[in-house]
Amino acid sequence: MTYFFDIIIIVLLFAAFGYSHSLLASDRFKKYLVKSIGTKIAFYRLFYNVSSMLILVVIYYISPKPSLKIYDLVYPYDLIVYGLQILSVIGFLWSATFIDGGEFLGTSQIKRYFRGTYDTSELDERSRLVIRGPFKMVRHPLYLFSILFVGLRPVMNLFYLTFFICVALYFYIGSIYEERKLVERFGVQYEEYRKQVPRIFPIKLKM
Repeated sequence: MTYFFDIIIIVLLFAAFGYSHSLLASDRFKKYLVKSIGTKIAFYRLFYNVSSMLILVVIYYISPKPSLKIYDLVYPYDLIVYGLQILSVIGFLWSATFIDGGEFLGTSQIKRYFRGTYDTSELDERSRLVIRGPFKMVRHPLYLFSILFVGLRPVMNLFYLTFFICVALYFYIGSIYEERKLVERFGVQYEEYRKQVPRIFPIKLKM
């Protein structure tokens, strides 16, 4: 029963994080911020990213750590998994080259604020639709390679398996909310893109 309650606590912690994270990323909340603080919303993106990472680290460390071993790969299979993990990092970095890093992190917004050119209609990000490179294979390649990096482990225990499942679900559910915003911003163009390219994994299911 101890393992069961440990899993419940981990899932609840991640669910609380995921809910608050999605709420604070919503356009509705950002529009409220624009009414409250005006162009100072330019600082929100960086604050959101940094605070999210810190909260995630805290959740990781305060979560119970059920150590029940699921598997432990032996040589050479452990090296193969490490190699795949390295490839996932390379894939993530490759995908990141197709997006505006400054805009993603939030530094470009702050630069525009100090230049006096920040447009609050952009909310906290100047959006552009990218359909090149890895984005031609999946709509969310950064999520794909993040999931692979977290999941590819030569040693797996119950805590990390639960953590991995929570992360994968968070990315999938988060992509749903993200795409609602993208449909609003890019309309038919994004709808057509969504019909042609799989969401996270490069597998197109026929319904």
